[in-house]
Amino acid sequence: MTDLADQVAHQNISGAGDDTRVKDLRVLEALLFASDVPLTPADLEPHLSAGAQVAELIGELASRYSNAGVHLVSRNDAWAFRTAPDLAYLLRRNETEQRNLSRAALETLAIIAYHQPVTRAEMEDVRGVATSKGVLDVLLETGWIRMRGRRRTPGRPVTYGTTDGFVDHFGLESLNDLPGLDELKGAGLLSGNLPADFLVPVPGSGDAADEEDPLDPGDMGQESGQESDQESDQERGEEPGEKLSASDQIPVDPDGRS
Repeated sequence: MTDLADQVAHQNISGAGDDTRVKDLRVLEALLFASDVPLTPADLEPHLSAGAQVAELIGELASRYSNAGVHLVSRNDAWAFRTAPDLAYLLRRNETEQRNLSRAALETLAIIAYHQPVTRAEMEDVRGVATSKGVLDVLLETGWIRMRGRRRTPGRPVTYGTTDGFVDHFGLESLNDLPGLDELKGAGLLSGNLPADFLVPVPGSGDAADEEDPLDPGDMGQESGQESDQESDQERGEEPGEKLSASDQIPVDPDGRS
């Protein structure tokens, strides 16, 4: 009788544990499906049972959806449901986009992505031309870049970096997934006649981050156009006063965000 009672008790405990795990998986599924931004384990943990192993639950949920119409994907240590790559074409909008990002904006975005944290003057050194405040304003409006700190140099210039929105939009798990030298050559974006010592920088691999202070409270609402700079847009080769909305600028997400 004792053995039978132990077996029944074990089954009850096991069943309760299974029920808790099923509930946790359903909670994760609901939270991730409803969120319009990727969620970190820290975002999810408060909604789960005590002692829940978030990483294991996420792994199980990702496996469950691996062959479904939506996949659970990693975005900079956060997680989100995104349309399966082979079905993304079904969610593309049919509306005509009014404008794409200008060449100057694309070049600036690439410099920020690969050289962050980077100041405006450093962007100009890389590009070889002045960077319009309008270009930075447009990129800030898209939500792909952010003001992240101030360099510990005379004048304490603002430094810029990419956001989680940049990583998510371009389908990267992290900045380490940015294309390297061989990939850029293969895509025809770099000349085949590059100097032998030419290298594609690794984001955040330099010492600049160690020479950076956090933004002051008064900087948080500051726009890039408020930096001390007396040059007009026309002097920088840009159309004056041009402000484009994110909806005009951002191409449709190839991942087909749910």
